[in-house]
Amino acid sequence: MRRATELGFHGLRLLAGCLLAAAAHMAQASCDRPVYLTIDTGHMGVAPLIVDTLKRHEVKATFFLANERTQAVEGRPEGRTLDDAWAPWWKVLATQGHDFGSHTWDHLSWVADEPGGFVLKGSAGPKAGQLQHLTAAQYCAQLAQPARRFMQMTGQPMRAIFRAPGGKTSPALVAAAKACGWQHVPWTPAGFLGDELSSARYPNAALLQRALKQVRAGDILLMHLGIWSRQDPWAPAVLEPLIVGLKAKGLCFATLREHPEYASAGKAPAQP
Repeated sequence: MRRATELGFHGLRLLAGCLLAAAAHMAQASCDRPVYLTIDTGHMGVAPLIVDTLKRHEVKATFFLANERTQAVEGRPEGRTLDDAWAPWWKVLATQGHDFGSHTWDHLSWVADEPGGFVLKGSAGPKAGQLQHLTAAQYCAQLAQPARRFMQMTGQPMRAIFRAPGGKTSPALVAAAKACGWQHVPWTPAGFLGDELSSARYPNAALLQRALKQVRAGDILLMHLGIWSRQDPWAPAVLEPLIVGLKAKGLCFATLREHPEYASAGKAPAQP
């Protein structure tokens, strides 16, 4: 009799735990005050820690992929963000329900428009640090290459959204990308989290407090998978208290699949 009572008690505890977990999940799923965390590629030195933080807090993000230079981390040698060493990592993220877009293959920042195309400067690839002159078709090829590589790595299509490196665009560049099937995603002013700023001038504590004060429902947030120039890494030190603090304000996290302006984006074009 005592054994049956104990089993009944533990069963009730288990049921109660399941009901609480289900209620928490439903509350998160029904949250109508979302913010949209977007994460651009970087040196990847803190990438596993960032993803562990997202998983621990059940946060889904949108990643924008470029083939950037990386640090050695967790048994992976120095290389590139989209090389074979990182391919299994991206595949796991794809299975976890995150969203993905292009960041151009060579991380090309717009510099100027010119007749017939654009002047850009890349931080990756064989012409890193040089000014490059690309036609609209060549720029579209830069957008499509991460999508093809993503399909190779994960077996899933990338969506037809992109983030121009540095957020630098022109109306002509955005129009050229749109003509070949791509929709540009900037960030909102309050969503600039500052992880690419000098840690001497913008310490982590100040950036955290600014974000907690300014971020509102509907904001698109920007961070990176590691910034070479920042001495005191922003992530994951700021990321976890930021997530906790924003949730405490009644905000929730969603991918750009749920954003009214970007939900309708289809699969990335197979070709430029």
